[in-house]
Formats: sequence, structure tokens, C-alpha cells
Amino acid sequence: MAGHPRFTLNRASPVPLYFQVAEQFEKAIIDGTIAPGERIDNEIALAKELGLSRPTMRQALQVLVDKGMLVRKRGVGTQVVHGKIRRSVELTSLFDDLSAAGQKPQTTVIAVGKVPADEDVARELQLKIGADVWSLERLRYVGKEPLALMHNYIPVDVVDLDAVDLSETGLYAYLRQSGVLMRVARQRIGARRAAPAEASLLHEKRGAPLLTMQRTAYDNAGRAVEYGRHAYRPDLYAFELTLVDR
Repeated sequence: MAGHPRFTLNRASPVPLYFQVAEQFEKAIIDGTIAPGERIDNEIALAKELGLSRPTMRQALQVLVDKGMLVRKRGVGTQVVHGKIRRSVELTSLFDDLSAAGQKPQTTVIAVGKVPADEDVARELQLKIGADVWSLERLRYVGKEPLALMHNYIPVDVVDLDAVDLSETGLYAYLRQSGVLMRVARQRIGARRAAPAEASLLHEKRGAPLLTMQRTAYDNAGRAVEYGRHAYRPDLYAFELTLVDR
């Protein structure tokens, strides 16, 4: 059914009316008031209802189309799609960032257990090859859509992953609760094509592009406490950086 949030327009404000409409639409999409896939009223009906000109309403909707939050389909109308999760490159977890954005993170734990560290994991965690580490693989959702496939490794002497339900609790939140204070991390952002199993889990086509992130986090003593290799759907996710001229 077509719909929209309840708009409150301040015609005396210096903020343009089209921007006020776009901002309220965006908030409704982010907080789930308007669900992904839901069709909204056409611009003529919206303009008439709000007492706005059609060009003003068209401009408001175009802002959201440009942000990837609305899509126009011939014969269907204008529909809501998920806006990207824009994640600042800081020492936070995806669970933390989704919660801060007003989302309700949902997680499926694919596998958790102790495994011998391979050469890559051992190097990142400053361990001997073959040393036992926790291996944790999870699928993180935003709404009903799979967003990220996450694989984390943690030295066994850092924390006990058998003692927590990681489908309900974020890994970084559990580490903090266990007294592990992460102070700094080395992170690499990249891209690659999805392997068949990844594509299936993330509802992508085989070979589709994925955003990737590898991170090694250290505590305040300089000990490596976590190594993560994550893959994200680029239509739902983006890294955001602030650059400063020195």
C-alpha cells in the first residue's frame, strides 16, 4: 500500500521545503516506519496533500533516489529500498554501529569453536602457527536482508566464546564486558568477487563484487586480541572517512 510518514513542515524556516520533506522521509526509512519494498504515493498526490508544488516534491524524492533509498520503477511507481549503512572508520563493531543508527542487529552464528591458527591468523595475532584460537563465523542482517559475512579469530586466553550467545550479543560488546579494552587497530579496506558460498549467504549473484575489511585490534598493552575478515554487500554498506589537509 502506498504511504508516507506524517510530515511537519516549517514554512518560516530557512531550510528549503524539499529538504524538510526528504529529511523526514529518510528518517522514516531508517527507523523502519516505511518498510523496504513499500510503495509511496506519487509526487502529484504528495504535492497536493502537502500544499507544495510538484517540482518541489520531485526535488525531495530525487534527493532520496540519489542516496539509493528510493527507486523509481516503470509501471510500479516509487518504492523504498534500504539505504546504505554508512560506517565511520573507527574502532567500533558493526553491531555497535547498527545499534547507534537505530537499527536492530540480527545475527546468525554459522560456526564457533577452537581451530589451529593458520599462517595468516598466527601472524596477525602474534601466535605460533597451529596455536589454538577461537574461530567465529556470523551472518549479520539489517532488517531481513543479509548485510555482512564476518569471520573473527581470537586467542583462546583472551575470552571464552562458549560462555556467550553471539546471536544476541555483539563480539566487541562481549569483549568489553570481559574486561578486554581495545585501544588501537590496523584495518585494510578492499573489494573482491563473491565466492559461491558467500554469494548464497548474502543473496548475491555468484562473482558479484563485495566490499571487504580486515582488522587486527590490540589492547592497551599492545597485545593482539582480535583479527577479523569481513565481507559486505556494497548496495547496503559503505565506509565513510573524514580527510583533513595537513
